[in-house]
Amino acid sequence: MQDEASTLRLGLVAFVVGGGTLSTEISASRLLAPYFGASTFVWANIIGLTLAYLALGYWLGGRLADRRPEARVLGAVLLVAAAALVVTPFAARPALRWALHGFDALSVGSVVGSFFAAIALFAVPVTALGAAAPFLVRLALGDVTEAGRVAGRLYALSTAGSLVGTFLAALVTIPWIGTQRTIVGTAALVAFGAALLLPRPWLLAPVAVAALLAVPPPGIKSAIYQTDSAYQYIRVVSDGSGGRELELNEGVVTHSVWRPGTVLTGRYWDLFLMLPPLLRQPPRSMLVIGNAGGTMGRAYGRFYPDVSIDGVELDPKLNDVASRFFGAGDNPRMRLIAADGRPYLERTSRRYDLIVVDAYRQPYVPFYLATNEFFRLVRQHLRSGGAVALNVAATPHDRRLSDAIGTTLLTVFPRAWRWRALRFNDVLFALNESVTRTELERRARRVRGKLGLLVPLFRRRLEAVRPTGAPLTDDRAPVEWLTDRMILDQIERRGSTSEPALPTAPG
Repeated sequence: MQDEASTLRLGLVAFVVGGGTLSTEISASRLLAPYFGASTFVWANIIGLTLAYLALGYWLGGRLADRRPEARVLGAVLLVAAAALVVTPFAARPALRWALHGFDALSVGSVVGSFFAAIALFAVPVTALGAAAPFLVRLALGDVTEAGRVAGRLYALSTAGSLVGTFLAALVTIPWIGTQRTIVGTAALVAFGAALLLPRPWLLAPVAVAALLAVPPPGIKSAIYQTDSAYQYIRVVSDGSGGRELELNEGVVTHSVWRPGTVLTGRYWDLFLMLPPLLRQPPRSMLVIGNAGGTMGRAYGRFYPDVSIDGVELDPKLNDVASRFFGAGDNPRMRLIAADGRPYLERTSRRYDLIVVDAYRQPYVPFYLATNEFFRLVRQHLRSGGAVALNVAATPHDRRLSDAIGTTLLTVFPRAWRWRALRFNDVLFALNESVTRTELERRARRVRGKLGLLVPLFRRRLEAVRPTGAPLTDDRAPVEWLTDRMILDQIERRGSTSEPALPTAPG
């Protein structure tokens, strides 16, 4: 029969192990997301391999507990977990950099190999944490007649720890101190659980691990500003010519730009400045879902100053960055809103002349912003003669994602159009009135100033969307699968990833 002190000690260890396991899983997703995204495929690999490691740990822990049912043995197992965990964020970085280099070189082997190599870094700590569960039951079990009560208590405490570890990591520590320090802090917590089972001198182990909290996360490149938010790593960098660029996570793509003295960029944001002339009458209001740094809204303030803009961005910190570094305040008619785009539309009664969707999370568009149900919601919020437009990823040889979203647009709007102005971005748009191509080309000639340079490109590369396959729905929208197929096809072709500038590029 266990004494009360021993029972409390084992219960605390169970709580710590549960918290450490789920904190590790949440941290793993944040460690990998900057390089591989946060799609359901990535999460499936993280969750699936975590469960596999736990299952292996349960089996190994049960066998070891029967052979050596000693608290110090479990303490040693948890020390192994803590040691393996604390080196993970430092050991993972070279593999993840290799992944980025592999992507740049369009090498399938290095991309896929480094992905699984990075996840494999969590094999030792998670397996060791899994081994603790049966070990704790074996140590706490004094009488077989109490097996159910003992196991139930320990699993309840472990699950309670898992809940605390999940929410503490996701909502507090990662936004507050970052992913690296969250993992190190989790390792220190596991080392504390080990020390509870070992002789008193081992109490120095969690202190030694916690000392690594003082190691600052390495800067990936010099930055004007950088911070961790609840959603991502945010960095503002110089473009080397007096301008600024917004990079999220590992900076594979640029999400916003600011140039002194101009609102034009020579990149895809400029394409959306062609939309107002395409409407039957000048627009008065516009909604941008995925506002980021507000590059598009700033340009509208210069070319279409009468248009009021609601810029919706999921991450509140990006709104601060937009105002501070990307000139969001230059357009007094732009309102920054911290919200998820679709729930915002569900709640608001406002109607718009233009709704633009530019909500990428490297490189995926959220599936719920590309479905029939979403576009029906969009149309309900469009004024007569209004339009919706989307920035959609593409490659020179694969428009399957663009085809799927265009097909879905046709289930709600009378006609849909694709402007293939760039190699890796399509602009899809649809008006809630039926307009011919001839009429669109006529309206496009209304543009003024340097935007007129886009008109020949518009006439040459505009095409009507034809239905292809099944439309996307909330129940079935494989946008991640379509995007992955598109990326892999480009990798296999070993094609160039360069994107020529638009004719609106600053001189």
